[in-house]
Amino acid sequence: MPGAWPTSSPKRYIASTQAFPKSELYGIVSQMRRASLSVPTNIVEGTAKRGPGECRRFLDTAWGSLAEMWYVLLFRAEMELLTPEQRRDLERLRSRTAKLLWGLYRTVAARARSS
Repeated sequence: MPGAWPTSSPKRYIASTQAFPKSELYGIVSQMRRASLSVPTNIVEGTAKRGPGECRRFLDTAWGSLAEMWYVLLFRAEMELLTPEQRRDLERLRSRTAKLLWGLYRTVAARARSS
């Protein structure tokens, strides 16, 4: 299994939403949870598909979810719904996942070009 998948575990992102007010359950909490879960599930599903072209489509979706998570982290910080330490920790994790995912994407793209 690719290294980006275990790194992108949504557990820490979901845990960071536990203390949110109930009024946010279907707003920002739901958005963050869905985006954080979308990253590893799309990586796993993409790597299970036949051919690099099919895989790249799912990795594109995972990449979009990482971008969405970046914005939600920024928004949460602006709304003071994250401590600076929480934001640094979650952004570090998101950034590491992005680097690994980009490396996986480049590898799959190279395979697609050579086949």
